[in-house]
Amino acid sequence: MSIPTTPELTPALAKRLHRHHVVIIGSGFGGLFAAKQLRKANVDVTLIAKTTHHLFQPLLYQVATGILSEGEIAPSTRLILKDQQNASVILGDVTAVDLEAKAVTSRFLERVTVTYYDSIIVAAGAGQSYFGNDHFAEYAPGMKTIDDALELRGRILGAFDQAELATDSAEIEKLLTFVVVGAGPTGVEMAGQIAELAHKTLSGTYRHIDSRSARIILVDAAPKVLPPFADSLGQAAAKRLTKMGVDIQLGAMVTDLDADGLSVKDGDGTVRHIAARTKVWSAGVAASPLGKQLAEQSGAEIDRAGRVLVNKDLTLPGHPEVFVVGDMMSLDKLPGVAQVAIQGGRYAARVIEDGVEAVRAGRDVPERKDFQYFDKGSMATVSRFSAVAQVGPIKVTGFIAWMMWLLVHLVYIVGFRSRLTTVISWLTAFFSRGRGQLAMTEQQVDARAAMVYFNAPDPEGAGVGATALEPASASG
Repeated sequence: MSIPTTPELTPALAKRLHRHHVVIIGSGFGGLFAAKQLRKANVDVTLIAKTTHHLFQPLLYQVATGILSEGEIAPSTRLILKDQQNASVILGDVTAVDLEAKAVTSRFLERVTVTYYDSIIVAAGAGQSYFGNDHFAEYAPGMKTIDDALELRGRILGAFDQAELATDSAEIEKLLTFVVVGAGPTGVEMAGQIAELAHKTLSGTYRHIDSRSARIILVDAAPKVLPPFADSLGQAAAKRLTKMGVDIQLGAMVTDLDADGLSVKDGDGTVRHIAARTKVWSAGVAASPLGKQLAEQSGAEIDRAGRVLVNKDLTLPGHPEVFVVGDMMSLDKLPGVAQVAIQGGRYAARVIEDGVEAVRAGRDVPERKDFQYFDKGSMATVSRFSAVAQVGPIKVTGFIAWMMWLLVHLVYIVGFRSRLTTVISWLTAFFSRGRGQLAMTEQQVDARAAMVYFNAPDPEGAGVGATALEPASASG
């Protein structure tokens, strides 16, 4: 049985049979802003995502350290698009894109859905990369999803509670040692907030330990903090972190990692062990596996991170109807930041709308202009009242940079309610020692291991795997 294909779009078909159908994969910055850009276009939009929310990923570390709730940075995608009548949302993990049939296959639980398209915008994003050591994820969660942030919150707060009960000094020291791997923006922000949590928020709340004795270590194989930024800004961030008590170890490559700590190799080849129960991984990203699929079907190349090398108009070779944006695309060494995804999503949507309108009017489709990225600058917060910002040749540090960071991030949070509650949470956290989101559950901490255990097939293919690792709560 042959798979039905979407008829070639002609002015007559466009008017008599159906409107141009745009499928968008992913509800991140690229996907959501593309969908919103098409709100007045004469097209039907179907957004397919594996989560029910739009995640403001740059603020995940604030969920992990108790400043914000997950709802403040992850509003419902359906509610965001509720009033956009030409848009619908399908929940599912996209497993395949067939470029010849113009079909997208997605899976939600046991239900498989096939969606056909006229144009498609692939904005499936990227996940955490452990550089071939995927088993590290069990002991060092990344910072890419709400699940990651909630698990880390439980691990961080749980370490203090375990230390309060411990009697062995070596065990207490291990529990109160927190290692952040990766000195990029996420690592710097995470290390700074763990330090503030330990030294200020939790100070005086325990009776047998002093939370201020916690040791926070920032490790990176790179020779400087914040490699994407100017040297002066990296130095300013490092100086501020050091003043806060963060131990910065550069030129140190992680070679092994387990429940009790990690091994690092220094520049001179020396391998040493750091005893630490809580580790955070913020080094490296890997594009969605869909990138490899698209490359194999179109003849496009992929880079080391799995990103697809796209044409100047963000399309695949030989497929002008297929746009790849955000963390999945590789073009002119553009960084994997939110602004690249937002601008790419909007650009693709405008190109599609212009083409559809030309066909409907019986005009020639206009020649596409190359995608031009406008760099609005880079920012990273280090602590309360301290950040670094780089906008073109202008470099700003300290309180002014921190205010710039607050305003920029507030602008891109979706929804008035989310903005309002975020401001209230920030006022609580930054102008007092309080944090309103310090709840944790055992389920959050054990979820990763539980999912591996319960989803693993057994050797006979009949159910849960006997060799799968049991979660801590299940085994004891």
